[in-house]
Amino acid sequence: MYQFFGKRVLDIIISLWALVIVSPLLAVISIILLAHTRKSPFFSQVRVGYRGELFRVFKFKTMTDARDAEGLLLPDDLRCFPLGTFLRRYSLDELPQLINILKGDMSLVGPRPWIPEQLDVFTGRCRMARCSVRPGLTGMAQVYGRNGIPFYRRLCYDIVYARNVSFLMDARIVFQTVVRLLAHKDIRQCEDAFRNISGNILVRNDPSMPVFFPSKLEES
Repeated sequence: MYQFFGKRVLDIIISLWALVIVSPLLAVISIILLAHTRKSPFFSQVRVGYRGELFRVFKFKTMTDARDAEGLLLPDDLRCFPLGTFLRRYSLDELPQLINILKGDMSLVGPRPWIPEQLDVFTGRCRMARCSVRPGLTGMAQVYGRNGIPFYRRLCYDIVYARNVSFLMDARIVFQTVVRLLAHKDIRQCEDAFRNISGNILVRNDPSMPVFFPSKLEES
């Protein structure tokens, strides 16, 4: 009942309430970014959502569009600017996703929305399991490693969450997210974050997983 009704009701109530509360902050950040970049303060990108449906996720822009002589974007560290770094450090760049939650593209808690290329390297069964719930503003992977773990590890946590959704789990994840944000933990990507593993065995006898997770995922 909670997963198919109560969760969505809470998403609407909380996102609407949060948008009202943080609207002055959103306006201030938007004005400062607009003055700094001379362009739209928002960044949007196509991500994979519930049941594999594509949608556009909204974020505050945290990097410039600076390019080299050949017209290619410069490396991330050369396009960052102080305000953008600050926004990312405290995850304030994610606040516009409250709109995505209100629209129904996302939930407050769930797997973070990935771009199609990140999800396509995994098996069909993995993709189906991960997309069986709406992507979230925060999730289990964010409180058990965030950017400090590679994508195949994040996938494991995401599937664990999708198979065990409950109100108490969501409340615990929200609380742990606040704690980790205040501690500024796991903000930087780990070195092998994008070195995905697409084989059947993702986790075997791993005591760090929060709940039991089967060690073998078969190809669909």
